[in-house]
Amino acid sequence: MMRKQYTAAFKAKVVQDLLKEEKTLAQLASEYEVHATQLKTWRAVALEGLASLFEKQDSTVALQAAHEQQLTDLYAEIGKLTSAL
Repeated sequence: MMRKQYTAAFKAKVVQDLLKEEKTLAQLASEYEVHATQLKTWRAVALEGLASLFEKQDSTVALQAAHEQQLTDLYAEIGKLTSAL
């Protein structure tokens, strides 16, 4: 018997419904035809990953600032070299 494969979008939708807490775990398991244990696993993965979403954003901002500083430094160096000619 082949195992069911679920898309990331499907898992995200199910976890969003889980986090709303409008229905019980058993109701959602029945509605989506996914075992309750699997739903608990997906919820745990989602909650663990939440912090990393913000870390990526923070690191992107830091990389962008470093890149802009590097550009500023390079333009300053070009200016010095140009005026030295």
